[in-house]
Amino acid sequence: MLFAVHALDHDDALERRLANYDAHRSYLAASPIRTVVSGPLLADDGETMIGSLFIVEAETKDEVAAFNRADPFAAANVWKRVDIHAFSKRVDNR
Repeated sequence: MLFAVHALDHDDALERRLANYDAHRSYLAASPIRTVVSGPLLADDGETMIGSLFIVEAETKDEVAAFNRADPFAAANVWKRVDIHAFSKRVDNR
C-alpha cells in the first residue's frame, strides 16, 4: 500500500535540517520501507526548504509512522508536524 508523508519544519529548523541531511539520506537508502518519491517542500521563493514529502510503500500506517519516528530529521527535531495518509495513485506521468 502507498502512503503520503507530509512533514512541515519548525520555523527555525533549516540549520538542523542541513546538519542532518546526509544521515537522513542514508537512513532512507537503508530503510526496509521503500521510498517511491521523496524530496523537500519549498517556500514560495522556490529555494528555502520548509518540509518534506514522501510517497512510501508499506504494509501498514503504523510501519510508516515508526519509519518516520526513526528518521534522523525526527531525532533532530526538524519537523513541527507530520501527517501520514494512505494514498491511491491515480496518475503517474513519469
